[in-house]
Amino acid sequence: MKASVFVGVSVDGFMARIDGGLDFLPEGGGEPHGYDEFMSTVDALVIGRKTYETVLGFNGWAYGEKSVFVLSSRELATPPANAIVQRMSGDPKDIVASLGEQGIHHIYVDGGLTIQGFLRAGLIQRLVITRVPVLIGSGIPLFGSLAHDIKLKHIATRSYASGLVQSEYEVAV
Repeated sequence: MKASVFVGVSVDGFMARIDGGLDFLPEGGGEPHGYDEFMSTVDALVIGRKTYETVLGFNGWAYGEKSVFVLSSRELATPPANAIVQRMSGDPKDIVASLGEQGIHHIYVDGGLTIQGFLRAGLIQRLVITRVPVLIGSGIPLFGSLAHDIKLKHIATRSYASGLVQSEYEVAV
């Protein structure tokens, strides 16, 4: 199974404010930066509960008809009527195995702790990181502590008129 990350961060490496706020990220509908093309390649999403709760506050369901697996040991808030949402919990390797048994081949992993856990377990193959031209000083970091270095192979870097800079990496094996 392939697992990918597509995420926006401040230049100082934060994916959200301490309170989970995303107000520093550009609003949807701005210049295209590959998100739609990326989404067309994934079969399902694996996100953390806090990310799920944040997305529920957006105007409309962000993931269309994609299956969304929310990692939580607690019950979830009710999803929108058109959303395909299932709660899961457990070790990232077990989650990937279970999703593979369901015929899922490519997952989009999102949410700070979820991304960190899947990276530590060696389950992420691709990272697309878009840096937003802002420093927020503190927040939820994209990357947490690691037991060892994770080597990356640079694939491409693109810059956009708005100042966004997007880098794509493969996790070296």
